[in-house]
Amino acid sequence: MARRPLIGITGGRRGGRSLRWLIALGVWQAGGHIVQLSPARPDPPRPLDGVVISGGHDVEPVLYKQAPLVESRYDTERDAFESLVIDSALARGLPLLGICRGAQLLNVRLGGSLHQDLGRHRQRTSSRRTILPLKTLRLDPGSRLRAILGRERLRINSLHDQAIDELGSGLRRVGWDIDGITQAVEHEHARLLLGVQWHPEFLLLQSTQRRLFRALVSAADRGEQGPDT
Repeated sequence: MARRPLIGITGGRRGGRSLRWLIALGVWQAGGHIVQLSPARPDPPRPLDGVVISGGHDVEPVLYKQAPLVESRYDTERDAFESLVIDSALARGLPLLGICRGAQLLNVRLGGSLHQDLGRHRQRTSSRRTILPLKTLRLDPGSRLRAILGRERLRINSLHDQAIDELGSGLRRVGWDIDGITQAVEHEHARLLLGVQWHPEFLLLQSTQRRLFRALVSAADRGEQGPDT
């Protein structure tokens, strides 16, 4: 039997376990082997083949050279740890999926910035946080993410107060909601480098969302993406 690619799933020292274990389920279903990484457990048992940067607290604004505009909870230790993981993955060309905060931190590591408070940018959508797929996602028809998900429009959930503003180097916006807020970015020249603002781990019953994890594992294995089951 071929060895499963090893996918590192990052998080903080505390909290967010349910998110990370649901991500682990998605990766395992897609054929990956999982290792949970945090500042308390930073070292994988062998070199990683791919990475998922999970959701959580807001990214500290100092990392994109801004003063805090809202009161928020920051995790400086996690910011530093995951910054190192992202930088290492970028240097090695590893497939990477950033989820919510993970997409934001990826953008910041590539020189981009964030909207610190989305309330003022929402006119047609609600600021209510929910794991239910109540928001509409529109995808660039020519994007890799559109090819992965198989649709140009679908419903997604929303658990974020911040989002990508100025794009980091090499990233392009490939998904947005009906207020025009960025919901997905990708790097077209990387093997697989995706950031999604929603939480696909809460939507694993949907085949479209499982395809995200399948694409990551397939890229990590340097194989082709197979049909969803």
